[in-house]
Amino acid sequence: MVAVTTNSAQFLFQMPQPIADPRVFLTDLFHIAVQKADPMEVIAQHLPERPKGRLFVIGAGKASARMAEAVEAAYGPCEGFVITRYGYARPCQGIEIVEAAHPVPDQAGVDATKRMLELVKDLGPDDTVLALISGGGSALLCAPIEGLTLEDKQAVNATLLASGAPIGDMNVVRPMLSQVKGGRLAAACHPAKVISLLISDVPGDDPAEIASGPTCPSKSSPQIALEVLDRHGIVLDPKVTDLLKSQDPDPITEMPEGDKLTIVAAPSQSLAAAAELAEQHGCEVRLLGDAIEGEARDLGAAQAQMALDIQAKMASDAKPVLLLSGGECTVTRTGNGVGGPNAEYTLSVALTLNGQSGIHALACDTDGVDGAAEVAGSYTGPTTLTDNGYSRETAETALIENDAHRYFDKVGGQIVTGPTLTNVNDFRALLILPQG
Repeated sequence: MVAVTTNSAQFLFQMPQPIADPRVFLTDLFHIAVQKADPMEVIAQHLPERPKGRLFVIGAGKASARMAEAVEAAYGPCEGFVITRYGYARPCQGIEIVEAAHPVPDQAGVDATKRMLELVKDLGPDDTVLALISGGGSALLCAPIEGLTLEDKQAVNATLLASGAPIGDMNVVRPMLSQVKGGRLAAACHPAKVISLLISDVPGDDPAEIASGPTCPSKSSPQIALEVLDRHGIVLDPKVTDLLKSQDPDPITEMPEGDKLTIVAAPSQSLAAAAELAEQHGCEVRLLGDAIEGEARDLGAAQAQMALDIQAKMASDAKPVLLLSGGECTVTRTGNGVGGPNAEYTLSVALTLNGQSGIHALACDTDGVDGAAEVAGSYTGPTTLTDNGYSRETAETALIENDAHRYFDKVGGQIVTGPTLTNVNDFRALLILPQG
């Protein structure tokens, strides 16, 4: 018997054993994926020897407080200032942790970012900054360029999130409207050396896209940002687009000598850990990719059809097949419901499978929050469309109204973990059992 502990739950499973309960099995895989990206598991091995001079720790993101906790577990008490999402703070010995809003910034984020910039402005060439960056940092680090207000930035973020644009394109626009993104936070720390440790939540693990790259050279420019808005048909307040058009295109494009960037956890590592566990349970694992993007409901339909095609060719004594994928899907909001990309994916899977026996799916965000809801994601099985007296028509309406979370709440399909204190993007698993 092996026990695995995460921040939110402890669960037990036996290895190797046949899969007795598909929902428990898929949930165990998700927890293993989260545990693999726990900062307490990964930070220490990437820390250099503690600098002899002044060390100042900064950070932003959903995992940043846990990262700070891990740093102090290795170094002892440190001086520093870290911004994380409401509910994600961790006890630290010397590093100050403050909380702000995500995914749309608030005044607490503005005030915290201003304070961080004040704290680093007098650092010297013999000082070292350890920057702890993870997904969510883009909203938490909020310092609008001159001419924009917090309300302007809130409107921009809300519009981008509702547009269905991939995260990489959002992170092309955001740095051009910020005083800290696109390498500008690192520039504010200089002449101190900046060592950045990052937990990736973006397809392809591009450091410039993680939290919009506050310590990484930018790949954007005002013109590129305008092209992205045009390509996706995103209409912002004319004041915002006028500022983009009038900006001097001076992004930070090179990393100063001495600065370093290291990705300490990434989606591929978490999927590999889940795959290893699944193989120990006798599954044939097929990794579909760790950087899949696109509309959540379209991906759900496509992967569900793939599962149906695989099952149709399986012998009755074949191994179970597990399809694993990661990345970050998007939702184009057309309704007024409560939904998120993982819930929409899973609901689309359920509708495509239409009660087919032997196929089960789970999709969750590894940070424990799928979209705006305090739910990690959802599970679907053969009875999802009929549980608790509901019908296929009810599920179809929920998908149209972007109301997948409410649907899974009613049928008992939600996966609730609470804050996981890490963030390596979405986790999707489809289990295919042979018929007969």
